Amino acid sequence: MDWTVWAGLGAGLLIAVVTAPVGVSGAVFLLPVHLSIFGVPNPAITPTNLLYNVVAGPGALWRYRRDGALRGPLTRRLIAGTLPGVVLGAAIRVYALPGPGVFQLLIAVLLLPLGLWLCARTLAPARRTPAPGASPAEPRPAALTALAVAVGVFGGIYGIGGGSLLGPILAARGLPMSRVAPAALAATFATSVVGAAAYGVLSLTSSGDIAPDWRLGLACGLGGLVGGYLGARLQPRLPERALRLLLGVLAVATGAFYAARTIGSS
Repeated sequence: MDWTVWAGLGAGLLIAVVTAPVGVSGAVFLLPVHLSIFGVPNPAITPTNLLYNVVAGPGALWRYRRDGALRGPLTRRLIAGTLPGVVLGAAIRVYALPGPGVFQLLIAVLLLPLGLWLCARTLAPARRTPAPGASPAEPRPAALTALAVAVGVFGGIYGIGGGSLLGPILAARGLPMSRVAPAALAATFATSVVGAAAYGVLSLTSSGDIAPDWRLGLACGLGGLVGGYLGARLQPRLPERALRLLLGVLAVATGAFYAARTIGSS
């Protein structure tokens, strides 16, 4: 068996164990691995990442479903908004952003501010505890749908399904991770299925490396399937503050690496 298959299994497993407890599929951190280590060409790297989400997603979702965490309007609204957004994002990725230079810059632009924001939110003093019985500051339905559409577009371009952005934003609004993580992962899974299908259709009408790397995407996804289940199962036992800080540091380090790489190649 090719070494990339074993490496993909290991990478998907390790990343999903760390990221699933906070509602992130791990694709946001797996994409730089695909780009720099496995050498997946552009723009095929994006549907390969979406394929990872499709295969890996059911692991964590199965665990959250057993706990009853997928019920409620939050999950439905996120999926309803991100689905049309990811189709538009796929079209933009294929026809407007095919070059690797632009793509690396996009990685840096996304991950640097996201990572800094996560670290700042983690290290900042906690807000006042809400009064007993008070509900978290959940966005209004219209605002939540608009946010989901915008995140779906960007997720379709980047290949992360959108949950990596929705999770931190909703958590910063005061929603507990017990609600945010399952809803964000469900939206990521649904949009990844639609996004991967959209790239498959676009590959029939466009030239270049648009179809996913099936072997690598499936290998990483199988590792993520196991890692996501383990991460969701471990969520109640893991310190949320430490996980958020770890995600922020990883995002900053990855974004800084690609920012330096983009500047160095210009």
